[in-house]
Amino acid sequence: MPVIVLDLLKYVFLAVLYIFMARAVRAVWAELRPEQPQRSNPGRGRAAPKAQPRRTKKAPRRVVVTEGGNLKGKTFTLDGELLLGRAERCNVVLDDAYSSQIHARIFSRGESWVVEDMGSTNGTYLNRQKVTAPTELTRGDRIKIGKTVLELRK
Repeated sequence: MPVIVLDLLKYVFLAVLYIFMARAVRAVWAELRPEQPQRSNPGRGRAAPKAQPRRTKKAPRRVVVTEGGNLKGKTFTLDGELLLGRAERCNVVLDDAYSSQIHARIFSRGESWVVEDMGSTNGTYLNRQKVTAPTELTRGDRIKIGKTVLELRK
């Protein structure tokens, strides 16, 4: 092989390696930096996402971990806001490598409860569908975060 081809392949390999390292550092930085308050951009003309309407059932009162590590079988009462993630300040601290520091939150909106993904890396799933906007919850719904599954109950 000519020397120029080998030199070219070497530089391409180094470029790919640097891009990979930069993305890895960026992902670690995104997980470790403190949570930034979300600001609304009124000049952009984009409205804040609204809760998606769902079937009418009675609102849940508690969350039970049905799958996932050391929390399996543990129950959490819904009152106020429930933060889910790996951070110590979360109400439900997940021992799951696939969850973000502040992964999702469950909060009340009027008489109903809503789940919202907090910009997590791997996403939050409600009944096997990815949560892209704040979504209203009902009894029997299943929230999946990484390998952890939570079920909403009476």
